Amino acid sequence: MTAISTQHAEQVEQLYLENRTWLSIFIQRRLGCSDDAADLVHDTYLRVLKSNHIPSGVESKRFLTHIAKGLLIDRYRRKQFEIAYQEHLKSLPEVHALSAEAHVQMIETLMEIDTLLRSLPDKVRQAFIYRQLDHLSYKDIAERLSVSVSSVEKYVAKALQVCMAGINQD
Repeated sequence: MTAISTQHAEQVEQLYLENRTWLSIFIQRRLGCSDDAADLVHDTYLRVLKSNHIPSGVESKRFLTHIAKGLLIDRYRRKQFEIAYQEHLKSLPEVHALSAEAHVQMIETLMEIDTLLRSLPDKVRQAFIYRQLDHLSYKDIAERLSVSVSSVEKYVAKALQVCMAGINQD
């Protein structure tokens, strides 16, 4: 992790002082909860602090709005994963119940997988999902995607490469 210069930290502090009120209102209107809004405002400025870019003037609102919207989308996706995961857990016998810590780790892992899969081109992602989750043959996938079997093989290999690279980063 790179060290944050004093000048950069001071610029972020100034950005915070100039924009915290409207950003908090912007986020709170979308969430309806001041505590959650405060967390996302905090996370927004953490992202700015970690970046090497400090916008000025009119650009600062656009920049902060862009970051905040991304965090709102991430939060929404996470909620959707949590809901789907809870529904899945309800279908399992209690023997498979996870601890709270394991539950959080599972959601984090699902979020990482989702991020990796969303980074793939559509046909690559679809081929990988058909193969891994639906257990379709390469021929069946090729028919569904209107491509050759050779293309499907390449798509699945590419998706596996991306997933392995994501695993090896951790």
